[in-house]
Amino acid sequence: MTSTPVSNLWQVSIAQRAETQPFSKDQTVDLAIIGGGFTGCAAALEAARLGASVTVLEAETIGHGGSGRNVGLVNAGLWLPPNEITEALGEDVGRHLIDTLAEGPTRVFDIIARESIDCEATRSGTLHLAHAPSGLKDLENRFRQGNRLGAPIQLLDATEARRRTGSEAFHGALFDPRAGTIQPLAYCHGLARAASAAGAALHDHSAVTAIRHKDDTWHLSCNGHTLRARHLLLATNAYHAALSAPFRPAYVPVHYSQFATAPLPEDLRARILPGGEGCWDTALVMSSIRIDAAGRLIVGGMGDSDGPGRPVHAAWARRKLRTLYPELADIPFEHAWSGRIAMTSDHIPKVLSIGPRAFAVFGYSGRGISPGTVFGTAAAEALLQERPEALPLPPQAAHSETLTGLKQAYYEFGATLTHAIRPSPLG
Repeated sequence: MTSTPVSNLWQVSIAQRAETQPFSKDQTVDLAIIGGGFTGCAAALEAARLGASVTVLEAETIGHGGSGRNVGLVNAGLWLPPNEITEALGEDVGRHLIDTLAEGPTRVFDIIARESIDCEATRSGTLHLAHAPSGLKDLENRFRQGNRLGAPIQLLDATEARRRTGSEAFHGALFDPRAGTIQPLAYCHGLARAASAAGAALHDHSAVTAIRHKDDTWHLSCNGHTLRARHLLLATNAYHAALSAPFRPAYVPVHYSQFATAPLPEDLRARILPGGEGCWDTALVMSSIRIDAAGRLIVGGMGDSDGPGRPVHAAWARRKLRTLYPELADIPFEHAWSGRIAMTSDHIPKVLSIGPRAFAVFGYSGRGISPGTVFGTAAAEALLQERPEALPLPPQAAHSETLTGLKQAYYEFGATLTHAIRPSPLG
């Protein structure tokens, strides 16, 4: 079998792109945003709708980072169970964050409908799959916690999980009807197009090389020109580039890779994830499966398929596909790509106050779509109206992470070792 082509499916299947050009002249605006992903584009859209002048500077292209490389699951909440969130943040702050992000999918799908964004939006829910009996116990615990807070989640037995996935591999599932799937890059470009239509200026290939605060104004150096702004939002997440600035977000970069098959034959498509749910599992080295609009099955897992471990991760994806769906044993993978996640030690997003009327938002720990949209929208409101209480979390003065390089290597080594030595791809 030939090797899998290295290409991002989302770059191939996107229907409409935002029209952008490099930053080419000095400007003065109300709000400057660094980063053209979910957070930055959602913030730009909200700022423009509030009547503010706003400019987004993206070093590469819109959605170049994790926003254009992720699985496309529109989840309600964080990866953490609710009790761990309230234990880390306190009952009041934790509950506010939980309640706010519970509405995240509704916010995303409402924006998609309002702005007519063509991004394969499918609100069929998600399935958190038990990869083993121990995984089912974890799901039972999450179900009890979510049920206590009124979440409309459903605990499914093995028979129902197997019916919904079309695979015999799972021991149960937690179904969340609030959630769904999208084509993530198309959604990001849709946010950018909507922001532009509302009056925002978005510039690609516009890396910020220096930031300073002078005379009560932020000065951003970019492409030999200066962007001046009263308010600043740093929204680079796991793709923060080196620049001369008073702040750098602290996180552990973790890679996640995906492999997309050719479109499935109609008979198989009718049996594999027939309801269109997006899925991820309970394994320590997590993996995911979903179907796109064209009927491609997309298998994802921890690890960097663009790095030295690529052959190992690609072989694992083939084994996983063969075990989950033996009837797909020989269907080719047509696309493979990898992206970075900004992981924080407590798996809770961060909002940092980095200067006068300036925030940095980062650290979604693999939950970028709903939280990115929610945090970006709220950050624009909080900055422009000078209402920090509009944020899902109170801003922090600082955040640090230790041994980030060592932890990054540990995660990649663990994913590579697991994918290399585990004969069953259920983990």
